[in-house]
Amino acid sequence: MKKLLSISLFILFGLSAFAQNDVQTMPDLSLKDVNGKPINMADYSKKGKIVIVSFWATWCSPCKKELNNINEIYDEWKTKYNLELVAVCTDNARNVSKVKPYVDGQGWDYEIVMDVNQDLQRLMNIVQIPHTFLIDQNGHIVYQHSGYVEGDEFMLEEKIKALTGKK
Repeated sequence: MKKLLSISLFILFGLSAFAQNDVQTMPDLSLKDVNGKPINMADYSKKGKIVIVSFWATWCSPCKKELNNINEIYDEWKTKYNLELVAVCTDNARNVSKVKPYVDGQGWDYEIVMDVNQDLQRLMNIVQIPHTFLIDQNGHIVYQHSGYVEGDEFMLEEKIKALTGKK
């Protein structure tokens, strides 16, 4: 019995470590942007720049608040830190028609990617949105955060500064 328990724990921890290692970069998964153009998510780990990947939905107030607040400082971030933001919309097929008009109305300058079947959301083990990932210049996921509280974008900026060495 002890041996079985030890083996079970070894397998459990081994699978857990594998799952964590499996999500160190963006997965090789093709989705479409808001205009229907195919986008491979793994390409965001190959750009040589800092990338923010933010999961959101049109029905999620904290998601929209976070993206609107980042939008106010996004141009500065792009210039100062050489980064880009990808907003992954998790709206299902029934709500997908609301996404483009909403994004256009907000004036977001982000790449909007549609995860209609929540395939990427499942691959990234996201339980709740908003959920934000920070990818470094080498394509590794170095930080993630779930939820949003007013001002979280400044904490994110501190993480970005640490990656660039800027103060």
